[in-house]
Amino acid sequence: MQKILGLVGSIKASSMNLSMMHEIKDRLADDFTLSIFNALDQLPHFNPDLDKENPPPAIADLRAKIESADGILICTPEYVFSIPAALKNAIEWMVSTTLFSEKPVALITASSAGEKGHESLQLVLRTLYCKLPEETSLLIRGAKANLKKPATWDDIDRLLENFYQLINESSASH
Repeated sequence: MQKILGLVGSIKASSMNLSMMHEIKDRLADDFTLSIFNALDQLPHFNPDLDKENPPPAIADLRAKIESADGILICTPEYVFSIPAALKNAIEWMVSTTLFSEKPVALITASSAGEKGHESLQLVLRTLYCKLPEETSLLIRGAKANLKKPATWDDIDRLLENFYQLINESSASH
Protein backbone atom coordinates (compact mmCIF):
# COMPACT_ATOMS: atom_id res chain seq x y z
CA MET A 1 0.00 0.00 0.00
CA GLN A 2 1.28 3.47 -0.91
CA LYS A 3 2.34 5.76 1.95
CA ILE A 4 1.22 9.40 1.89
CA LEU A 5 2.42 12.06 4.28
CA GLY A 6 -0.16 14.75 4.95
CA LEU A 7 0.96 18.26 5.88
CA VAL A 8 -1.63 20.72 7.17
CA GLY A 9 -0.69 24.38 6.76
CA SER A 10 -2.80 25.56 9.68
CA ILE A 11 -1.74 24.90 13.25
CA LYS A 12 -5.20 25.78 14.62
CA ALA A 13 -6.68 22.86 16.59
CA SER A 14 -10.09 23.20 14.91
CA SER A 15 -8.61 23.84 11.46
CA MET A 16 -10.93 23.34 8.50
CA ASN A 17 -7.91 22.01 6.57
CA LEU A 18 -7.16 19.46 9.29
CA SER A 19 -10.80 18.31 9.19
CA MET A 20 -10.56 18.02 5.41
CA MET A 21 -7.34 15.98 5.75
CA HIS A 22 -9.11 13.55 8.12
CA GLU A 23 -12.00 13.17 5.64
CA ILE A 24 -9.48 12.51 2.86
CA LYS A 25 -7.74 9.93 5.05
CA ASP A 26 -11.05 8.06 5.34
CA ARG A 27 -11.60 8.29 1.58
CA LEU A 28 -8.09 6.99 0.82
CA ALA A 29 -8.13 4.13 3.29
CA ASP A 30 -8.48 1.42 0.60
CA ASP A 31 -5.63 2.73 -1.59
CA PHE A 32 -3.22 4.60 0.68
CA THR A 33 -1.90 4.86 4.19
CA LEU A 34 -2.15 8.54 5.03
CA SER A 35 -0.28 9.71 8.10
CA ILE A 36 -0.92 13.30 9.07
CA PHE A 37 2.04 15.29 10.34
CA ASN A 38 0.37 17.68 12.71
CA ALA A 39 3.34 19.22 14.50
CA LEU A 40 4.45 22.10 12.28
CA ASP A 41 4.23 24.37 15.32
CA GLN A 42 6.82 22.19 17.09
CA LEU A 43 9.52 22.74 14.46
CA PRO A 44 12.30 25.21 15.28
CA HIS A 45 12.55 28.35 13.17
CA PHE A 46 14.65 27.71 10.10
CA ASN A 47 18.28 28.58 10.69
CA PRO A 48 20.88 27.62 8.07
CA ASP A 49 23.53 27.48 10.82
CA LEU A 50 21.65 24.57 12.41
CA ASP A 51 21.16 22.78 9.09
CA LYS A 52 24.36 20.75 9.11
CA GLU A 53 25.05 17.02 9.46
CA ASN A 54 22.94 16.84 12.63
CA PRO A 55 19.84 18.99 12.23
CA PRO A 56 17.48 19.42 15.20
CA PRO A 57 15.68 16.13 16.07
CA ALA A 58 12.23 17.42 15.00
CA ILE A 59 13.67 18.28 11.58
CA ALA A 60 15.42 14.93 11.23
CA ASP A 61 12.10 13.24 12.08
CA LEU A 62 10.16 15.25 9.48
CA ARG A 63 12.83 14.60 6.86
CA ALA A 64 12.64 10.86 7.53
CA LYS A 65 8.85 10.95 7.14
CA ILE A 66 9.13 12.83 3.83
CA GLU A 67 11.80 10.48 2.55
CA SER A 68 9.79 7.34 3.32
CA ALA A 69 6.55 8.71 1.84
CA ASP A 70 5.52 7.80 -1.69
CA GLY A 71 3.78 11.17 -1.97
CA ILE A 72 3.01 14.35 -0.03
CA LEU A 73 -0.50 15.79 0.35
CA ILE A 74 -0.66 19.40 1.51
CA CYS A 75 -3.93 20.94 2.71
CA THR A 76 -3.52 24.57 3.66
CA PRO A 77 -5.26 27.87 4.06
CA GLU A 78 -3.87 31.14 2.79
CA TYR A 79 -2.66 33.62 5.42
CA VAL A 80 -2.33 37.28 4.44
CA PHE A 81 -2.18 36.40 0.72
CA SER A 82 0.67 33.96 1.30
CA ILE A 83 1.82 30.60 2.64
CA PRO A 84 1.20 30.05 6.37
CA ALA A 85 4.45 30.68 8.27
CA ALA A 86 4.60 27.25 9.93
CA LEU A 87 4.26 25.46 6.57
CA LYS A 88 6.81 27.75 4.90
CA ASN A 89 9.20 27.13 7.79
CA ALA A 90 8.90 23.35 7.36
CA ILE A 91 9.55 23.64 3.63
CA GLU A 92 12.56 25.90 4.21
CA TRP A 93 14.13 23.13 6.31
CA MET A 94 13.94 20.87 3.22
CA VAL A 95 15.70 23.25 0.79
CA SER A 96 19.20 21.93 1.56
CA THR A 97 18.05 18.37 0.82
CA THR A 98 16.73 16.68 -2.30
CA LEU A 99 13.81 15.12 -0.44
CA PHE A 100 11.19 16.96 -2.49
CA SER A 101 12.95 16.39 -5.82
CA GLU A 102 10.68 14.27 -8.02
CA LYS A 103 8.38 13.59 -5.05
CA PRO A 104 4.72 13.38 -6.11
CA VAL A 105 2.76 16.16 -4.43
CA ALA A 106 -0.92 17.06 -4.24
CA LEU A 107 -1.85 20.53 -3.05
CA ILE A 108 -5.25 21.69 -1.82
CA THR A 109 -5.55 25.31 -0.78
CA ALA A 110 -8.84 25.79 1.05
CA SER A 111 -9.38 29.34 2.23
CA SER A 112 -11.73 32.30 1.90
CA ALA A 113 -9.81 33.54 -1.15
CA GLY A 114 -6.58 31.57 -1.50
CA GLU A 115 -5.28 32.56 -4.95
CA LYS A 116 -2.03 34.23 -3.86
CA GLY A 117 -1.14 31.61 -1.25
CA HIS A 118 -1.90 28.83 -3.74
CA GLU A 119 0.26 30.44 -6.43
CA SER A 120 3.09 31.07 -3.96
CA LEU A 121 3.10 27.51 -2.71
CA GLN A 122 3.00 26.09 -6.23
CA LEU A 123 6.04 28.22 -7.10
CA VAL A 124 7.95 27.12 -4.01
CA LEU A 125 7.16 23.43 -4.55
CA ARG A 126 8.09 23.53 -8.23
CA THR A 127 11.32 25.34 -7.34
CA LEU A 128 12.12 22.30 -5.16
CA TYR A 129 11.42 20.08 -8.22
CA CYS A 130 8.33 18.40 -6.77
CA LYS A 131 6.10 16.55 -9.19
CA LEU A 132 3.10 18.88 -9.01
CA PRO A 133 1.08 18.83 -12.23
CA GLU A 134 -2.05 20.98 -12.50
CA GLU A 135 -4.17 17.83 -12.03
CA THR A 136 -2.93 17.43 -8.44
CA SER A 137 -3.45 21.04 -7.43
CA LEU A 138 -6.81 22.43 -6.30
CA LEU A 139 -7.89 25.83 -5.04
CA ILE A 140 -11.10 25.88 -3.02
CA ARG A 141 -12.31 29.47 -2.61
CA GLY A 142 -14.97 30.17 -0.01
CA ALA A 143 -13.91 26.98 1.71
CA LYS A 144 -16.25 27.22 4.73
CA ALA A 145 -19.29 27.00 2.47
CA ASN A 146 -17.84 25.01 -0.41
CA LEU A 147 -16.47 22.13 1.68
CA LYS A 148 -20.10 21.31 2.49
CA LYS A 149 -20.96 20.88 -1.19
CA PRO A 150 -20.82 17.51 -2.97
CA ALA A 151 -19.37 19.16 -6.10
CA THR A 152 -16.32 20.29 -4.11
CA TRP A 153 -15.77 16.74 -2.87
CA ASP A 154 -16.11 15.51 -6.46
CA ASP A 155 -13.22 17.86 -7.31
CA ILE A 156 -11.21 16.54 -4.35
CA ASP A 157 -11.91 12.93 -5.36
CA ARG A 158 -10.74 13.73 -8.90
CA LEU A 159 -7.56 15.28 -7.53
CA LEU A 160 -6.97 12.18 -5.39
CA GLU A 161 -7.42 9.90 -8.42
CA ASN A 162 -4.87 11.98 -10.33
CA PHE A 163 -2.53 11.88 -7.32
CA TYR A 164 -2.88 8.10 -7.13
CA GLN A 165 -1.92 7.85 -10.83
CA LEU A 166 1.04 10.20 -10.35
CA ILE A 167 2.36 8.13 -7.45
CA ASN A 168 1.97 4.89 -9.40
CA GLU A 169 3.73 6.37 -12.43
CA SER A 170 6.54 7.63 -10.21
CA SER A 171 6.88 4.26 -8.49
CA ALA A 172 6.99 2.46 -11.84
CA SER A 173 9.74 4.75 -13.15
CA HIS A 174 12.03 4.13 -10.14
